[in-house]
Amino acid sequence: MSASPVTTQWIDIPSHDGQSFKGYLALPPAGQGPGIVLIQEIFGVNAHIRSVAEQYAQDGYVVLSPDVFWRQEPGVELAYEGADMDKAFKLVGDIDFTVAVKDLASTTQALRQRAECDGQVTAIGYCMGGILAYLAAIESGVDRAASFYPGGIHKHLDKASRLDVPVQFHFAGNDGHIPAETVDQVRATFADRDDVTIHVYEGADHGFNCWARGAYHRHAAALSHGRALVFLEGRD
Repeated sequence: MSASPVTTQWIDIPSHDGQSFKGYLALPPAGQGPGIVLIQEIFGVNAHIRSVAEQYAQDGYVVLSPDVFWRQEPGVELAYEGADMDKAFKLVGDIDFTVAVKDLASTTQALRQRAECDGQVTAIGYCMGGILAYLAAIESGVDRAASFYPGGIHKHLDKASRLDVPVQFHFAGNDGHIPAETVDQVRATFADRDDVTIHVYEGADHGFNCWARGAYHRHAAALSHGRALVFLEGRD
């Protein structure tokens, strides 16, 4: 079997407060390209998130996925049920989003400074990471953001007036965690913004992009990935 054309490694990212944390770096076959800050779900930078990083690297991007939970438990990797699910909810319940957004700014800066990164930096996030991608677009210095099924996004729409870069939202049409009313709130908030787009995938549930979850929805995962790639190139 031939080796993957994508090369990966864990790197150290300097934090704003004089510490450092880990990030999973995936380089494309060409060795360089535009950047992506890939933001985890509540389950850590686990096998699925690493595979997503490698998928975008295959598409030609330099991807850096930071360990968002490093201040609570560095290197945590969780599955999607039982005690791991309970632990994931505790971790996200305890996280300080203000500090996390600063860590994403540090990640963005570290990615921009790498010789392999030769273009814009986009934040892409899933679930909790979807909220953080949106916040990164406001506060962390990324050039654009794609937010997938961001549970709790309605709590952060008061910051929308400070958003000055393009954002793409992806929602499941049958999301057990994000009611249709929340999607309507997002639509209403950005109704006058032609640089904010909202896609809803009918029949899909929360977590539809994750092949390790029962909610995986092949069509929604493929379509949303394609739309994200178009968005990454500055189109929509």
